Amino acid sequence: MQIDFAASERSTVGIEWELALVDSSSGDLVHIAQEVLEALGTPDGGEHPQITHELLLNTVELISRVHRTVPDAVAELSELMQLVRTVTDPLGVELMCAGTHPFAQWFDQKVTPNERYDRLLDRTQWWGRQMMIWGMHVHVGIDDRAKALPIVNGLLTYYPHLQALSASSPFWAGAKTGYASNRALMFQQLPTAGLPWQFRDWTDYEEYVQDLVNTGTVQDYSEVRWDIRPSPRWGTVEMRACDGLSTAEEVGAVAAIIHCLVDRMSGRLDDGIEPATLQPWFVRENKWRGARYGMDADVILNAAGDERHVTDELRDLVVDLSPIAERLGCLEQLATVDLIIERGASYQRQLRVAEQNGGSLQAVVGSLTHELRNGLSGG
Repeated sequence: MQIDFAASERSTVGIEWELALVDSSSGDLVHIAQEVLEALGTPDGGEHPQITHELLLNTVELISRVHRTVPDAVAELSELMQLVRTVTDPLGVELMCAGTHPFAQWFDQKVTPNERYDRLLDRTQWWGRQMMIWGMHVHVGIDDRAKALPIVNGLLTYYPHLQALSASSPFWAGAKTGYASNRALMFQQLPTAGLPWQFRDWTDYEEYVQDLVNTGTVQDYSEVRWDIRPSPRWGTVEMRACDGLSTAEEVGAVAAIIHCLVDRMSGRLDDGIEPATLQPWFVRENKWRGARYGMDADVILNAAGDERHVTDELRDLVVDLSPIAERLGCLEQLATVDLIIERGASYQRQLRVAEQNGGSLQAVVGSLTHELRNGLSGG
């Protein structure tokens, strides 16, 4: 099977951000995505090209256009969010973003009518219906198809860093899970989701997809839902591992790290330097540590098995990537990583709000909607 990789300008960036719709009084999820999308749709009845549906009717997805800088992409997402609010505010509906909703029940949620989703749920059944989760995806343009898989493999080394920083799903269906990111372990239950296979050559990837098509596992490569994957349609590498980011500032911070890492790996590949990789068993352990312990994780750094606290790693990564961030125009966004460490990642803030409010998960939802509306620095 030949899979063409679209032409893409190097290190351009696009972001997808999934937002939950919640009742402003109860904090529970509401199933009004179709009404919102119809109100914002095109004159011919189509969806807004950048505000779209997702698996569940409690969700809308914001999609930036292709940008050269992270701040431009985040600014556009913020504008799209304000456009959604012109519909949701009069309805008494708030927007929220986290990897999971603190107390909503999966069996109460309604699925968006869609042949692709129907096929997914028919195959995955109970686990598919459990996918009451939200994420943030970052695409970075790759100027040569041969770079895509080495960069995917290289990004796996930084998987726990991004998982910890974005972790925002400590609760599931009213229960405190003990995980910083319950979403990470939920999503990998889908048959083609989770960690990518560490292929080196594009022909290996094509053969893999062909095998899945031949066996009826998928219809095409877009149904390979790896945490980090090549996106042939757009000519990008797509980072999908992150939980839903609770504020625009956090979207910018995490996207800045991804943008800088991919750009650095791309440049080094031009010089014949392959990205450092980890053994698959270390990658899997790092994913689990990031999901379980979040910002308290000790992560495995290299093939020798050296370890270090992820927060120390993140602080040094900010310094290390700052020259690249300055060139790419996202130095301010990268510096926000230090603010997140100071204030706590979203899962830490949620746990703190619950503790301060006698375990109230409605209070947690209230804090999340407040943060999304006012920002991490908005108090």
